[in-house]
Amino acid sequence: MPHRPRKRFGQHFLHDPRVIDRIVRAIDPRPGQPMVEIGPGQGAITGPLLELLGGLDVVELDRDLAAALPGRFHRPAGLRVHTADALEFDFAALAPEPRSLRVVGNLPYNISTPLIFHLLAQVQCIRDMHFLLQKEVVDRLVARPGGKDYGRLSVMVQFHCEPRALFGVGPGAFRPPPKIQSAFVRLTPHEHPPWPVRQPARFACIVRTAFGHRRKTLRRALAGVLSADAMERAGIDPGLRAENLSVAQFARLANTEETSR
Repeated sequence: MPHRPRKRFGQHFLHDPRVIDRIVRAIDPRPGQPMVEIGPGQGAITGPLLELLGGLDVVELDRDLAAALPGRFHRPAGLRVHTADALEFDFAALAPEPRSLRVVGNLPYNISTPLIFHLLAQVQCIRDMHFLLQKEVVDRLVARPGGKDYGRLSVMVQFHCEPRALFGVGPGAFRPPPKIQSAFVRLTPHEHPPWPVRQPARFACIVRTAFGHRRKTLRRALAGVLSADAMERAGIDPGLRAENLSVAQFARLANTEETSR
């Protein structure tokens, strides 16, 4: 019996051969590279990747899909199926060395943002990430300061990675077709941080707090976290809003020490 897509898992399976081929060519897998696919579903991308790599780890939450996956391929010996929640999965355990693991996936739209944050927390083990996402999410990943799409996700992803939107994918490439447009994106972790910060946790806190009150000025949004005097010493106008600041300016705020009174 064919698998019926489960709404609670946000399942939309790729079926368009042209889109699948374009995705695989953009990923450009090479034999022996350590790679993990998130949400392989019915194996539309899994098969070509496995054939080119010789071995592939996949993380699938749906137990029925995970159990059926090896039987879809002629030579599944190199396929390692992890029946697990990607939001809790230890991706670093799959990396033989720092900056070596390649991550790919047609991500469920309902978990894409928290999953990206989960991966950013393990970014030291990742070489690159290729994701098929809701176009609105990709727009946020690549957004620049001042636009409506620019927010916490933009800053945190760009702090860790260089994002590049590669191409759009229409609803007809999926079964069932979603009601939104999709896009394929590449995230490449920075080899050397362009904006070093002394305390990454403080940087993350300032970004989260500022965008948690994005309608307020920084003076009000960051009250209790950073004083207006400290902002001014960092060369940042406290009257600005979070959406006006670049990643570099957020880094300057995070590196600014409060003076004792």
